[in-house]
Amino acid sequence: MKSQLPSPMDIAETHRSGRSIQMSFKPPLIRPVIMCGGSGTRLWPASREAYPKQFAPLLGSRSTFQETILRFAGDPAFGKPLIVTNKALRFMAERQLSEIGAEGEFLLEPVARDSGPAILAAALSIARSDPDALALVLAADHVVLDPAGFRHAAKSGAQAALAGEIVTFGIVPSHPATGYGYIAVGAPLDEAARRVERFVEKPDEARAQSYIAAGYLWNSGNFLFRPATVIAEYEAADAESVQAVKAAIDSATPDLGAPVLDEDRFTQARKISFDFAVMEKTRHAAVVTGNFGWSDIGGWEALWAISERDSENNRAEGEAIFVDSRSNYVSSERQLVAMLGVEDLVVVANRDAILVADKARAGEVKGIVETLRKAGRQEAVNHLRVHRPWGWYETLELMPHFQAKRIVVYPGKRLSLQKHAYRAEHWVVVKGTARVTIDDTITDLNANQSTYIPLGAVHRLENPGAENIEIVEVQTGTYFGEDDIIRIQDDFQRG
Repeated sequence: MKSQLPSPMDIAETHRSGRSIQMSFKPPLIRPVIMCGGSGTRLWPASREAYPKQFAPLLGSRSTFQETILRFAGDPAFGKPLIVTNKALRFMAERQLSEIGAEGEFLLEPVARDSGPAILAAALSIARSDPDALALVLAADHVVLDPAGFRHAAKSGAQAALAGEIVTFGIVPSHPATGYGYIAVGAPLDEAARRVERFVEKPDEARAQSYIAAGYLWNSGNFLFRPATVIAEYEAADAESVQAVKAAIDSATPDLGAPVLDEDRFTQARKISFDFAVMEKTRHAAVVTGNFGWSDIGGWEALWAISERDSENNRAEGEAIFVDSRSNYVSSERQLVAMLGVEDLVVVANRDAILVADKARAGEVKGIVETLRKAGRQEAVNHLRVHRPWGWYETLELMPHFQAKRIVVYPGKRLSLQKHAYRAEHWVVVKGTARVTIDDTITDLNANQSTYIPLGAVHRLENPGAENIEIVEVQTGTYFGEDDIIRIQDDFQRG
C-alpha cells in the first residue's frame, strides 16, 4: 500500500498559511543515500585520496562507511542504500559491503562536482525508482555513537519531509565549536520538526558561545526529503544544472551493473555544495533536534574528542606509551610510539609518513597535503598499501634494479591478463592456492611454491579458492611504474 502523500496544493497552502504540519500518514520507505566520494585530507596520513577516511578503521575494526550502512540494518523502515561515489572507490565500497554482509545500489560520478549535483542526481534516481520513498542523505565519514537515536530522529522527521520540507538534523552543542555551521531554530511544524530560521557559517569562539546561549544547533549536514521537493527547489534556483544532471542520468553508461553518469553532461552542472545550491535559498528548511553522539571527524582533534581516553586524557590507536604526558592522540600502524613530557600533540605514524602536530592546529593538516601534491609526492595520494578491485598490494622494497611487493588477491578475483615491457617477475606463494597463467600454460601453485614470468610473457594471477591468497613478488628490470602494465583482458574494464 502506498503512502498517502499530500498534494502540491496542500503543501503550498501549508507554507502560505504558516500552519504547523498535522498529517495522518503511513510511514514511507526511507532510502539512505550514502555520500562517499570525499578525500578526507584533514586526517592525513591515515586518510589519502586513494584510500580516504570513510574506508579506514579509525574507531574500532570497522570503517565509518560500514558503520553508516549498519546503522539501518534490520530496520524495515529503511530501504536498500544508494551509494554515491566515484569509479575509483566503487570496488572498495563493494568489498566493505561484502565484509559486513550488506548490499547497496551504486550511482557513480565520472568526476566530482561537489555535493549539490551529487545529491540532485541521487534525488532524480530515487524519484524514478521509488517515487513514494523519502531520501535520507548521509555522509559516509561521520560517526554516530547512538544508531538507535539516529534512526528515531530520521523517522521523526518523516512527517515534515512528506509535507514538502527539507529536513536537516541539528545537534545540541556540547561546546562552542568553531568548526561547525549553526542553525537558528524557529517555530514548530509538528511534534518533532521546527522551522529553520537561518543557517550560520562557522563562527569564532565568542560568536559560537552567543549562538549556544540563544539555542542554536550544530548543523550535521544530513538531510531527509521527498526527492520531488529537492528537484523542484533545485530547479527554482538553477534550472540549467537540473537539466544537465537529468541528461547525465539519461545518458549514463553501465559499468559492471552500476550506472556511470555521462561526463560531458554532468560537468555542465554547476560545481557547488548542496548547502549553497538549495538549503540557503529554500523557504522549506526544517530541523529535527538530535542528540545521538554525532561527529563529522573533521580532523585529528575531533577524533581524539570522541575517543575513550586514559586517566591523563591520552588516546592510543596501536602501540604507544605515555610518560608524564597528557591530552595526546597517537595512532601507530606498526611501530611503538613513546611520548615523554608532552601535551596536546597528535602523532600519526604510518610506514611511509609520520605526522606530528599541535592538536589545536590539527585542522591545518590539509595544507601539508597540498604542499605534498605540489611537490609531486605520492604520499599525498597513496599509502604503501594500494587497493585494487581484486585485492591489494604493498611495496616492501624499491631499489634501482628490483622491487619487492606483497600481493593479496580476494577469493574469486583475478588480476588482468597482462604483460610488461620493462620487467620480469618472480612469484612465491606464501598462503592459499594461486592459479597462474603464463602464456599458454595454467598452473595451480600452493604455499612455498614459486614461478618465474619472463619479460614480455602474457600472464595472470587468480584466486580460485575461498580464502585470500598471498604472494611475494620480486620484480627485476629497468622500470617498475604501474604504467608498465599492458592489459589484454580485464574483469574490471580498466584501460
